[in-house]
Amino acid sequence: MAQIEESNKSGRTVNVDVNLVPFIDLMSVLIVFLLISAVWSQVSMIQIGSSVYGKKTPQEVTPPPRVEIPFRLDVRADGYRIVIGQQILQIPKINATYDQDRLNAEVKKIKTIYPDKVDAVITIADELKYQFLIEGMDALLSSGFPEISVATGGVQ
Repeated sequence: MAQIEESNKSGRTVNVDVNLVPFIDLMSVLIVFLLISAVWSQVSMIQIGSSVYGKKTPQEVTPPPRVEIPFRLDVRADGYRIVIGQQILQIPKINATYDQDRLNAEVKKIKTIYPDKVDAVITIADELKYQFLIEGMDALLSSGFPEISVATGGVQ
């Protein structure tokens, strides 16, 4: 705050101290506002697949690589179900136990068909034991699918 002080020799001197607290408060509010508005301006710039400047020609459209085919293992009360792309393979229980040998063979067969694929999704019905989920994950890991996602919400 500015003050006028009395001096003996030359009369008056002015002591000017700038209070920086309101300035710092203003700058902190402005920085937060700019950071938040910058995030929203980036979100509005995300492309959603349509071209603004022209249409895609038919030569530009390519099918997805074979690695992008979805692969899901469902652990159900009646056995396993493997979904790879549009194909569905049922592995029923044998004598009220899950058929681990056939599951391992089928998952290894899928790995030989799609050697570049490393991800898989596993789902389990809510009423089943956690042990069956772990057995399914072990089959996927031993067959060469290290990136395993567990889908919540049960089997579809």
